[in-house]
Amino acid sequence: MLSNIERNKIYLSISLCDIFYELYHRANGLTPWEAGAVDIQPPLKMAVESGEVPFPKEGKALVPGCGRGFDTIYLASALGWKTVLGYDISTTAIAAANDFLKSKNVPPSVAASVNFDAIDFFKLELPEEEKFDLIYDYTFYVAIPPSMRPAWGAQIQSLIKSGGYLITLMFPHVPEPYKLGPPFWSSFENYVEVLGGVNGWEIVYNKIPPPEIQSEVHKGKDRIVVWRRV
Repeated sequence: MLSNIERNKIYLSISLCDIFYELYHRANGLTPWEAGAVDIQPPLKMAVESGEVPFPKEGKALVPGCGRGFDTIYLASALGWKTVLGYDISTTAIAAANDFLKSKNVPPSVAASVNFDAIDFFKLELPEEEKFDLIYDYTFYVAIPPSMRPAWGAQIQSLIKSGGYLITLMFPHVPEPYKLGPPFWSSFENYVEVLGGVNGWEIVYNKIPPPEIQSEVHKGKDRIVVWRRV
């Protein structure tokens, strides 16, 4: 369990992201974390549509720190699952996600499977039968202070059922840590560490996306890894 001090640090970090999101989005229409010319992060689309990962025909998915919900809606459409949830502690982000869901030409069957809500990821406690078949983390990991990442890893392990998947789009994926943030640094080795090592996980997909599918902001700074809970 997180202490009150640790939880307050997370709230402060995410609140700073919320302020940054609001100011940058008003000025530019998109934040640097978003794809740019497209709604969906291309490496996510590459991993899901490659056929290299045997995702089940039906399941329950979660996108913590979902932002405007681009990827949440995409997962519901691409996987065809009936329950795809987008959670964010930022009410600004959730309002934007719901506006986005209403404004896009989303098929009713897809829209019906998506739900956005302002929920604290770290407070989620689920019985085994309600755990997730898939969690997708893109910018949530780099929004929290690096000192809080072990709590992220423990919560991820508690929420994904045996045989379920974790998709991590690592950005910014850098060779050396830096102090500024959010967004804070990320590395493959750091994910392995906070997830408790390779024990309990099977890496089924691990790629550096080709530069031709990435926006300028993301070139050379992305790595996508799909983990299977064993």
